[in-house]
Amino acid sequence: MRRYAFGVDIGGTTVKIGLFETSGILSDKWEIQTRTSESGRYILEDIADAIRNKCKEKQIAQDEIQGIGIGVPGPVFEGTIVNKCVNLGWGVINVVEIMERLTGIKNIVVGNDANVAALGEMWKGAGEGHKNVVMITLGTGVGGGIVIDGKIVSGRFGAAGEIGHIQVEKEEKRFCGCGKHGHLEQYASATGIVWKTTELLKTTTESSMLRKIDEITAKAVFDAAKTGDSLALKVVQFVGEKMGQALSYISCIIDPEVFVIGGGVSKAGSILVDEIRKYYKGATFHASEKTDIVLAMCGNDAGMYGAVKMVLN
Repeated sequence: MRRYAFGVDIGGTTVKIGLFETSGILSDKWEIQTRTSESGRYILEDIADAIRNKCKEKQIAQDEIQGIGIGVPGPVFEGTIVNKCVNLGWGVINVVEIMERLTGIKNIVVGNDANVAALGEMWKGAGEGHKNVVMITLGTGVGGGIVIDGKIVSGRFGAAGEIGHIQVEKEEKRFCGCGKHGHLEQYASATGIVWKTTELLKTTTESSMLRKIDEITAKAVFDAAKTGDSLALKVVQFVGEKMGQALSYISCIIDPEVFVIGGGVSKAGSILVDEIRKYYKGATFHASEKTDIVLAMCGNDAGMYGAVKMVLN
């Protein structure tokens, strides 16, 4: 095993890059801008330049590098080919082939960012000590990642872990961003929480501190719920129910050791997790009732950790 590896987490605005020792220690981390102009043609070049510059700064020879792991915000199949990343402007692109050419490093591994983050949480975060982990990221949308026996599950078309697109309400008339109806993302995301709260404020006369603020956000809803605001608590219960329902479906197929809840919405903390646990336990098969549901620990570094773990695997 060589001494160093790089973990790369490509986002729509910035690229997070970590220099790791192969023992798992994060030695350095930094960010560069994600240049999405001209269909994202410069993104991989910029990453390669950043890694070369860091190697020069740290006096790291190429033969000391075990490899580069990369998480991307789109489906990945065969561990090499990204099947369209709208946020980056990419079509179908062989990231491994391009990065090998740009860096001269042969051990390049690519995965979907949510799956990679799940691997990172399994390795150095809330899932440490487990080999079967499902991670759900609650942000503007709802993403997810699946790790079975310590390895990412990508699926035939790279779409495994698209937990946000589990249908939890068949009567929903509104469209999900994917064009279908009643998906978890429409209810448990930050966007969904704002929608549900706005609906209750419009259709009820219930007193709530949320009526006094100019802009409804998911954070504002959870903050209000923590003070005992009854309308906000109804929203939290609604989210917990939809999440518990979706996780119960997953448990019947995957039967993971632990569910890890991450993303910006997860900063709400125990008030959210407690509701999810309650509804999950009431919905799932009895053998899976004790599956733990915990908050993520690695934060924004999860993708970098997971990317390096792919290299080490």
